[in-house]
Amino acid sequence: MLKGHPKGLIVAFFANMGERFGFYTMMAILVLFLQVRFGLTEEAAGDIYSWFYFGIYALALVGGILADYTKKYKLVIFFGIAIMLAGYLMLAIPKMSLTITVISLFVIAFGNGLFKGNLQAVVGQLYDDPQYSKLRDSAFMIFYMGINVGAFFAPFAATGIRNWWLKTNGFLHDGSLPALCHQYINGTMTDSTQFAELASKANVAGPVTDLGAFAHSYLDVFSRGYNYAFGIAAGAMIISMVVYLLFQRLLPNKEKQVPSKKETAESTQTKSLTNPMSIIFALGAAAIVTIVAGLAFKNFATGGAFGLFAAFVTWIIMISDKEEKPKVTSLILVFFVVIFFWMSFHQNGLTLTFFARDYIVKEVGPFTFLLFNMWSILAVITAIAGLFVMIGKEKTSSTRLIGGAMTLIGGGASYYFMSGNGDSNAIAPEVFQSFNPLFIVALTTLVMGIFAMLNKAGKEPSTPKKIGIGMIIAAAGFTLVLVASMGLISPHTLAGQPVPDSSRVSPYWLVNSYLILTVAELFLSPMGLSFVSKVAPQRFQGLMQGGWLLATAVGNKLLFVGSFFWGKLELWELWLIFIACCLVSAAFIFSIMKKLEAATK
Repeated sequence: MLKGHPKGLIVAFFANMGERFGFYTMMAILVLFLQVRFGLTEEAAGDIYSWFYFGIYALALVGGILADYTKKYKLVIFFGIAIMLAGYLMLAIPKMSLTITVISLFVIAFGNGLFKGNLQAVVGQLYDDPQYSKLRDSAFMIFYMGINVGAFFAPFAATGIRNWWLKTNGFLHDGSLPALCHQYINGTMTDSTQFAELASKANVAGPVTDLGAFAHSYLDVFSRGYNYAFGIAAGAMIISMVVYLLFQRLLPNKEKQVPSKKETAESTQTKSLTNPMSIIFALGAAAIVTIVAGLAFKNFATGGAFGLFAAFVTWIIMISDKEEKPKVTSLILVFFVVIFFWMSFHQNGLTLTFFARDYIVKEVGPFTFLLFNMWSILAVITAIAGLFVMIGKEKTSSTRLIGGAMTLIGGGASYYFMSGNGDSNAIAPEVFQSFNPLFIVALTTLVMGIFAMLNKAGKEPSTPKKIGIGMIIAAAGFTLVLVASMGLISPHTLAGQPVPDSSRVSPYWLVNSYLILTVAELFLSPMGLSFVSKVAPQRFQGLMQGGWLLATAVGNKLLFVGSFFWGKLELWELWLIFIACCLVSAAFIFSIMKKLEAATK
C-alpha cells in the first residue's frame, strides 16, 4: 500500500493517528458528558457540541494563514499538538464548571486549528514532487485511514474507562439513568417508580432505598469516568507529540532560506493578503450575510458563522489574480457542497448517538455482542482479514499459510468469546461510533483497488464526480435510519420519560447505516482533500486547506439543526431533512461538473 510513497507519509500517518485517537475518544462521549455532568437538554448540549465542532474547523483558517505567512508549517503543527494536550488535561479534571469546560473545548479547538489543516497541507506538499504527483489521491486515502485507525479504538477506550469506574464504585451502566437522576434532583419527576426500578438494577449492592443519595452518587461517578476518559485522550496526544518530534525531519520544509526573484515575487503576493479593499469588502459581506442568516435561523451567533464564511469567500476571490480565480472559484463551489455533507454526516456524534442511546435495544445476544466488545471484534476482524489474504492476488504458499492461520486463530477466538457471552449482554451507545472508522479501515483498500481498476480501464470518475456520488450514497445511509424509525414513538411524545422497549430496534439498523455513510465518506472526504491540494494555487495551499475546514466548520455549526428538531419532529421527519440536503447538494455538484473538472487540468 505504501510502495512508491515518500517516507514522510508514514510520519504524518502515525502523528495524525495518535491525535485522532485522542480527539475521537473525546467526541464519542462529549455530548453525553455534557448531559450527565450538567443536566443539559439535547438541544442545549447539541448547541455547545455544534459550536465546538465549528471551532475545530473554523480555527484551521487561522492556522492556515499563520503557516502560509511564516512558511513554518511544521512549527505551527507542533504548537497545535501542545495546545491540544493542555485542553485535554483541563477536561480530565473532575467537577469543573460548565464555563471551564467550554474554555477547555476552545483550547482544544484552537490547537486543532493549528494542527489539522497544516498537516494536510504538508501531506500535499510531499506530492508536489512530480515523482509522486500521480499518487496524491491514494496518499490521502492512506492518510485518511490513519485517522480512522485511531478513531476505531477511541470509543472502546472511552466506554471501557467509564464502565470500569462505574463498576469500581458498585454501579452498572444504564444510559437512561443520568437524565432520570437529574429529574429527581431537580424535582421535575412526577413518578419515581421506573427510576427506582432502573436504579436498583444498576446498583450492584441491590435495591436502592435512598433515591436522592443514589442520584447524586451515580451522576458523580458517571461523569468522573468520562473525565478519566479525557485523560486517556491527553495520553494519546503525548504519544502523537513524541512521534512528531522524533520523525518530523522526514516532512518537507517550506521555510525560506535564501531570497530569490521567485521568493521576492511571492513576498509581493503575500502582501496582497492584507489589501485594504479586499478586507473592507470581506467585512461588508460578513455583515450582510450575518444579518440575513441570523434572521433566517433566528440566531445571530449562527448567522455569524455564515458571515465568517462569506468574508473568507469574498476576501480570497478579491486577492486572487486572473490565473488563480478559476481555481479558487471551483474550490469555493465544492466548499458549499461540503457544508451540507458534514451537517448531515457528523450527526453520528449527536442525533445518531441519541438514537443509539434511546432507540437501540440495551442488550443483545451472544453473536451480536461480538461486535460490541473490543477484543472479540478484533478476533472477528482477524478471521475475515485472513480469508481475504488467502484469496488475494498474491496466492503464494506463504500468504495462504498466513491467511489460513489468521482465519483459524481469529475464528477460534471469536467462537471462544461468543461461547463466553451470556444470553443478554449490555451494549453502550458510544461504541456505535467505532463502526465508522472500522469500516473506513476495512474499505479503504477495497475502494482504492476499485478506483485503480477503473483507472486502468480509463473509466475512473473524476475527483469532483466522486464527491457528487458520495452525496447520493450519504442520502441512502440516512434513508436506512428513516426506515428503522418508522412507527417509533417520538422524543416529544415521551416528554422526558425513558423510551419503552417496544420502541427499541435492532443495532444492525444503525450499524448498516454507518456502513453506507462510510462508503459515502470515502467518496467525498479524502477526495475533497486531494481536490483542494491539487487545485489550490501555490501561495494559498494552507489557506485553501483552511477554507475546506472552514466550510466543514459551517456544516458542523448546522449540526444544531438535528438536536433542535430532536424533541420537536417525528424521527423519520428529522432524517428526511438530511436526506434532502444530501440529494440537493449532489444535484448542485453535478450541475457544475464541467467547471470543476476543468479546474483539475
